[in-house]
This record gives sequence, C-alpha cells and structure tokens, in this order.
Amino acid sequence: MRIYLPATLDELDPAAPLLTGRRAHAVTTALRAALPDEDEEGLEFVAQLEAADLSLELLARDPGAPRLRLVVSADVPETSVGAVEDDDAPPSAVDVLQEVVAAQIVCFLVDEPAASEDVALAAAGDAAALERLEEADLLWYDASELGAVPRP
Repeated sequence: MRIYLPATLDELDPAAPLLTGRRAHAVTTALRAALPDEDEEGLEFVAQLEAADLSLELLARDPGAPRLRLVVSADVPETSVGAVEDDDAPPSAVDVLQEVVAAQIVCFLVDEPAASEDVALAAAGDAAALERLEEADLLWYDASELGAVPRP
C-alpha cells in the first residue's frame, strides 16, 4: 500500500527507522467512495495534499524544524496501517502502526526553498500564505536522492 507520511526535514535520518506512530494518508476505500469520478492518479494527489497539510501541523509544533513541508511516500504492507476512528478525519487518513524504514521509501515531496517564508507563515496560521502554498507544487526527489532534498 502506498502511503503519504507528513514529516519535517529534521526527521530524515537515513540510518534510522522513520516515522512511526503517526497519521498518514493513502488511497483508501473511503477516499474512493468520496471521489468516485477521480482516477488513481487524482486520488493519490489528494492523499499527498492531505499529508502536506499535516506536515504544516508538525511544523507548527516544532519551531526549530526547517520551514518546508515534507511528504514521504512509502510502500508498506497493508497490515502496517490501521483505519482512523475519527469522523472529522479526511477519508484518506490512516494511522501508521509500524515503523517505516528507508527501504520502503519511494520518494520525498518537498517545497522549494523559496517557499520557506510562506510555510512559516502558514504554520503560524496565516490563511493567505496557506492559500499560496495550495497553489505551489511540491518538488519530487527519488528515495536515493535524500542528500539532494533542499533545506532553507
């Protein structure tokens, strides 16, 4: 199962297991039901955007982390995720039950360094900055390009 994990750049450590015990997003049955006219690529994009929003929440709680949204895309066994028991959660939400290790990572999606000011403002609750970020594309980096992921 492909999952999209929100993260901060401080959490990327190639030598250690990654990103356990957190909410992520995926193409779930509930997401398919909510968006029946979307194709697979569109559904994956929705899950990715939800993870990017959660990355902002992580940044809001960690003022020392570099101010770029980060989404880690990983392929994990379906048993590694659980259903979310929260009526307010988006239909793509899943809970990560087991650690995600480097070998499961497919790619990283991250803001351009020039977006760091808007990321900082959006993490602090600025609606205009959030709107600008919603129009910005995240840059794609293969799992082997961890060292190339930009940092402000």
